[in-house]
Amino acid sequence: MNTTVHNVTTRQNVLLIEDDEFEVDLARRAAAECCPEIELKVLESVDAVLDWLGDTRKKAPYLIMLDLKLPKLDGLAVLRRLRQHDATRDIPIVVFSAEYIQDDVRLSYQVGANTFVAKPADVAQFSAFLREQMEYWTHSRQREALLAGNAN
Repeated sequence: MNTTVHNVTTRQNVLLIEDDEFEVDLARRAAAECCPEIELKVLESVDAVLDWLGDTRKKAPYLIMLDLKLPKLDGLAVLRRLRQHDATRDIPIVVFSAEYIQDDVRLSYQVGANTFVAKPADVAQFSAFLREQMEYWTHSRQREALLAGNAN
C-alpha cells in the first residue's frame, strides 16, 4: 500500500503542540513511519509557542495539530492566539483530545479549529490520522475554502 501523499513535492512543516512525552514519541514515530513528507516540529510549552510565533524567520507550518487538554497549557487559549497571529491565521488547525466532550468540540470550532478529532491512541492510529490530515489539507480546494472562509 502506498502511504505517501502525491501532491506534496517538498517536506511540509507540521507543528505539533503537545506536552506529553508519550504522545510526542507516538507522533514522531508515526510521522517517520508513514509520512516522509512531514517535517514535524514539536512545541511543548506556552513559552515555546509564543517564542515560535514571535520568530519571523521560522517557516510557517503547513498544518498545526493541537492537543486541547494540555496539563500545562490551556488549549483553547493557545488556539485563540494562533488564530489572532498573522503568521498562523490561515493555517489549518486540527484539535484533538482523548475526551470527546461536546462543549470542547463546540468551543474549539468557535475559537477557530478547522477539525476536532479523537486523539490517536497508538502508532497505527496516529499514522492513519497524519495521512488523512495531510491528504485532506493537501488538496488545493480544501485550503482555498479555508482561506476564503477566513477572508470574511
